[in-house]
Amino acid sequence: MALIQETDYGTPIRITDKIVTLIIDGEAVSVPAGTSVMAAAMMRGTQIPKLCATDSLEAFGSCRLCLVEIEGRRGTPASCTTPVEEGMVVNTQTERLADLRRGVMELYISDHPLDCLTCSANGNCELQDMAGAVGLREVRYGYGGANHLDAPKDTSNPYFTFEDSKCIVCSRCVRACEEVQGTFALTIQGRGFDSRVSPGGMDFFGSECVSCGACVQACPTATLNEKSIIALGQPEHSVITTCAYCGVGCSFKAEMKGNTVVRMVPYKGGKANEGHSCVKGRFAWGYATHKDRITKPMIRKKITDPWQEVSWKEAVDYAAGEFKRIQAQYGRDAVGGITSSRCTNEETFLVQKLVRAGFGNNNVDTCARVCHSPTGYGLKTTLGTSAGTQDFASVDDADVIVVIGANPTDGHPVFASRMKRRLRQGARLIVVDPRRIDLVKSPHIQADYHLPLKPGTNVGMINAIAHVIVTEGLVNEDYVRERCDLGDFESWARFIADERHSPEAVEDLTGVPAADVRNAARLYATGGNAAIYYGLGVTEHSQGSTMVMGMANLAMATGNIGKPGAGVNPLRGQNNVQGSCDMGSFPHEFSGYRHVSDDATRQMFEAFWGVPLQGDPGLRIPNMLDEAMAGAFKGLYIQGEDIAQSDPDTQHVTAGLAAMECIVIQDIFLNETAKYAHVFLPGSSFLEKDGTFTNAERRINRVRKVMPPLGGLADWEVTMALSNALGFAMHYKHPSEIMDEIARLTPSFAGVSYDKLDHLGSIQWPCNDAAPNGTPMMHVDRFVRGKGKFMITEFVPTEERTGPRFPLILTTGRILSQYNVGAQTRRTENSRWHEEDVLEIHPFDAENRGVLDGDLVSLESRSGEIALRAQISERMQPGVVYTTFHHAKTGANVITTDYSDWATNCPEYKVTAVQVRRTNRPSDWQARFFEEDFALKRIGPDVDAAE
Repeated sequence: MALIQETDYGTPIRITDKIVTLIIDGEAVSVPAGTSVMAAAMMRGTQIPKLCATDSLEAFGSCRLCLVEIEGRRGTPASCTTPVEEGMVVNTQTERLADLRRGVMELYISDHPLDCLTCSANGNCELQDMAGAVGLREVRYGYGGANHLDAPKDTSNPYFTFEDSKCIVCSRCVRACEEVQGTFALTIQGRGFDSRVSPGGMDFFGSECVSCGACVQACPTATLNEKSIIALGQPEHSVITTCAYCGVGCSFKAEMKGNTVVRMVPYKGGKANEGHSCVKGRFAWGYATHKDRITKPMIRKKITDPWQEVSWKEAVDYAAGEFKRIQAQYGRDAVGGITSSRCTNEETFLVQKLVRAGFGNNNVDTCARVCHSPTGYGLKTTLGTSAGTQDFASVDDADVIVVIGANPTDGHPVFASRMKRRLRQGARLIVVDPRRIDLVKSPHIQADYHLPLKPGTNVGMINAIAHVIVTEGLVNEDYVRERCDLGDFESWARFIADERHSPEAVEDLTGVPAADVRNAARLYATGGNAAIYYGLGVTEHSQGSTMVMGMANLAMATGNIGKPGAGVNPLRGQNNVQGSCDMGSFPHEFSGYRHVSDDATRQMFEAFWGVPLQGDPGLRIPNMLDEAMAGAFKGLYIQGEDIAQSDPDTQHVTAGLAAMECIVIQDIFLNETAKYAHVFLPGSSFLEKDGTFTNAERRINRVRKVMPPLGGLADWEVTMALSNALGFAMHYKHPSEIMDEIARLTPSFAGVSYDKLDHLGSIQWPCNDAAPNGTPMMHVDRFVRGKGKFMITEFVPTEERTGPRFPLILTTGRILSQYNVGAQTRRTENSRWHEEDVLEIHPFDAENRGVLDGDLVSLESRSGEIALRAQISERMQPGVVYTTFHHAKTGANVITTDYSDWATNCPEYKVTAVQVRRTNRPSDWQARFFEEDFALKRIGPDVDAAE
């Protein structure tokens, strides 16, 4: 294997039907109109020397190295800023150009350290390459005059350094921060000889830099360089794989030395990220080899016993034996399994197969239900399929963007950068969120309308917006008549036109001025292509499914589904939330969202798997816990999930776990749930396995193994071993064989195979005979269900209410540097940006309670109490407080309640009545946490370390 080298055309490639033919160095070349001379030359294999140009950025024309001669024109224009013209004759290599280029390079090198042999970029430095390309052999100017060789070095960022003495002021980093990332954290300070790149006059760590890596990627010298490269040297081979963080699904080149990852470089061929990245995917991969990794199987008879390291065979046989004993003693339904949204499609498919065919029941659930199950229910009901309607690229055609209950800059930063680019180009923005997220106002972006509704009033808000559209004649009647069920539409229109849904009638309910709601509704209906992007602020409510249907109603009524720049699009939280749903991780559905009671579907699975299957839905996680406390549910196999930290009402979860007799955890770290486990099976990180993830746009991406599993087995191999020990045979040699089975049993995956994925790069389902290369945009000519179905969306207030004892509402979310329960990111340098969860509170509420910024406060609800630091913030509205859930020691879900969505049991994380008071001590729960955390790490002597 070797390093994967991607072609850099110098300037972006234009896409247009008009073709221009020109002559370059005596050879005709035809390219799209608008292409630069530099890119046209590269298309024919001629690389014109360059330093300030790269194809991820617009042409800048500052380095003067890419000069060419064009017949009939005076001078030597820069090839990067010169567009092609029909019949143009270009010469890229003449004696005159060679002299000019050497002169330019000589000036650069005269103010540059000549430490190439010891420089961290040696062997991967464009300045070094260009000096060779132009034939520079000497520097006549000497080093006695003014220079920048003693400029200071900034090492403040945990992942990369800024070595000012090596900067050639090409502005590529500044432009990358602006054009690609959209943060505008870098600038050029000073003029002329004093011009320098600066992160706002401070060091990188203290600046507005979000450490996405775009500047490092763009730098042509060692000015900006990864600390991992400085420590380990240049990599020698690379493997393309997929990030295991959020639902964007970015493609990366894992650049390696042997089995050691040197760096992760965003892959330009990745269709979800197109060469961009965020701080997590780009830099926060060190957890995979962290000292906390558990690499030996462990067992213990009781959770009060110390862990004993054992062989794989002993651990698997013990787990299988316990599950058999429990089923013999308590019945077939006394055990179940939980799949993971962080594991691959293939691994998730095997777990649900083990439960249905090995355990003989349907007691399987997934964390995807805990975040986005209302998406599946709501979109399937209205449109006919349980997924978003567009690809990410569709946002480039949006004229109006509506962000509801999502914080893309923190939760989905690579997609957010693309969205921000479209907003800077002129798209209009509506933000519906209780909190003032960054998108409301950030550099060169300002929302046209921010509707800061009260948590829990989403459905009231969407009904008010729909009311304006219906009563003001803004419905796209032709679209509705052609594409939707007219009877359903007329019933919905009568319902929504009722005056009780008007913005004025719900103003007190939502807290949003009626005029703002009316204007936002008009903008959505009349502003052109309108796209809705939403997140957990929609789904994690008692009316999550109702709200999803309300958004689908709105999009159908205005004709905003089935065309570029429109649609209803969930921003999935974890890397494989979509995939875990697709693979049949719910107790009532096989893969492809087909109900277990459907005889034809069940018989197909029975024939292929060779065992009878149950036709009744099994237990969801809350039901499993309830049954455990009632004494009827005793065994649980959990792959890659930490429900003791991630699920709501922590004390109820832990009570249910403590009541079980055999819990098997399969993970890479000892997590909070492992405190209640009897068997620990070492898991594997995304770097240690082959498989696929499916991102938020239904894109199936390959995950490729770059190093052997530290525990010896990949996750799919562990599940297979457990199934075999239970007596249900699985004999796969490679995950590609599992995907072949998925394709055979799942209509939307019928055309998917590893060979096709390797050939196309990625595929968006449905992929079948009707769409052999996948489906970027759904519902183009007709809805999957046939006619679009409008649903009545009656607002029903949550049962969680504020009152004198608990007068505030807590809502929760995520922050850029951390991810989900923090098991991965807390074991990286990302924690330097977010060392602990804090409570954001409005100055009015803080003053009323005598709370100062940084005070330790008690946060109490009906479910429990925790303590954390207060952060006074104007982002909040009075009466609403906010925190994240990334740190286990905080225990944010001790506070949340067991209220859930009426259709799917998705927990209502976003509305919890609370009180805030100053305190000087951790809560009782947190004190117990630290005691249990110490006990968790107790490991006894080896019982049998031999394989």
